[in-house]
Amino acid sequence: MSDKVINILFCGTGGQGILTAAEIVSLAAVYDGYHTKKSEVHGMAQRGGSVESHVRYGKIVYSPLIEEGGADFLVSFHKGEHDRMKYYLSKDGVDLFADFEDAEKKVQNKKFINTYMLGALSKYLDINRESWLKALEAGFKGKFVEENRKVFLEAAAKG
Repeated sequence: MSDKVINILFCGTGGQGILTAAEIVSLAAVYDGYHTKKSEVHGMAQRGGSVESHVRYGKIVYSPLIEEGGADFLVSFHKGEHDRMKYYLSKDGVDLFADFEDAEKKVQNKKFINTYMLGALSKYLDINRESWLKALEAGFKGKFVEENRKVFLEAAAKG
């Protein structure tokens, strides 16, 4: 386990599954033995307002918030929110917005776009596949677990 803290910023609008996606990656990191912190910021989410979630994991994490320019990964579910939040991405960070655009075209049931994005993100993270699958099951609490598993594995294998 590296001493580096991994910083992931999720952003989008209410109802897109931002908070669920952040919870699942946090659980996967915990299941893999990492110390994890998560923070949520949301406005009028019930009306499609801005939602963001900061996830940080590593050997030891002291703060839940990512500093501007400190995100290793930007996972956006909305073009406007992507443009608004991209200043958080570090100069060497990975922007997954192209994966979101792919998901919008490929995922038939839009409820599974957040799961597709987790699969795309998983390719970059040093988290065991079994930890991801266990986190998916816990995060979706029995709802559409097999469907989410299938979408996750397809996105994780892509590329």
